[in-house]
Amino acid sequence: MNGNTSGNGAAAASRVNTDSRNRNQPLSDHHSIRVAVVDDHEMFRAGVIATLSPHFTIVGQAPDVEGSVAMIADTKPDVVLLDVHVPGGEGGGGAEILLKSHPLSPNSAFLALSVSDSPKDVGAVIRAGARGYVTKTISGDDLLSSIIQVHEGYAVFSPKLAGFVLSTFQGAGQAEHDDELDKLSHREQEVMRLIARGYTYKEIAAELFISIKTVETHVSAVLKKLQLSNRTELTRWAADRRIV
Repeated sequence: MNGNTSGNGAAAASRVNTDSRNRNQPLSDHHSIRVAVVDDHEMFRAGVIATLSPHFTIVGQAPDVEGSVAMIADTKPDVVLLDVHVPGGEGGGGAEILLKSHPLSPNSAFLALSVSDSPKDVGAVIRAGARGYVTKTISGDDLLSSIIQVHEGYAVFSPKLAGFVLSTFQGAGQAEHDDELDKLSHREQEVMRLIARGYTYKEIAAELFISIKTVETHVSAVLKKLQLSNRTELTRWAADRRIV
């Protein structure tokens, strides 16, 4: 039920930007990122592992809630690739795994990978603490990039899921934070919203007809003005205020 595999982490993980232009960077540089895969479909799980294993160190896999919690507690992976519909336990699926595993492996980051794009499924795992959510229509290269980004502390979401993600958070006290939003220029607010929705720098540049360098400048300004450290904090800041 719980089959652990292991590989040699030969090279140190190098820091990457969330900009998709960095996908040309050799992914073999990231073998030190330790990944676990949770999915109840054996063939799909095997295919994902085959895609990931040349680039990351696969430390474990499991098909159900009980096996996943035990495997994560034992291997303490850097990133857990997590299906949201997993049998066993109390019926809570991926969200239950996340809630039960986090105290046992507090430094693990969770990236949901699911066929579902329903608000209910997205909301459940985001509330439970997942750092990202992508659907199984994602390409292999984009999945590799998403794992690296989540490992680096960024929030990663399929763009069309952004509204669901933002709606999972309650924006209590929005009025008292209007002064923070007012610190941002109109363009900075546009960039901030797109960043919070999971867009890459390249996608933002295309959307707003500006250069990637200009996007980087705006993001730096936004983080500085809001006294935030990274995209994950920015996403939660925007979600708390129900800013779409």
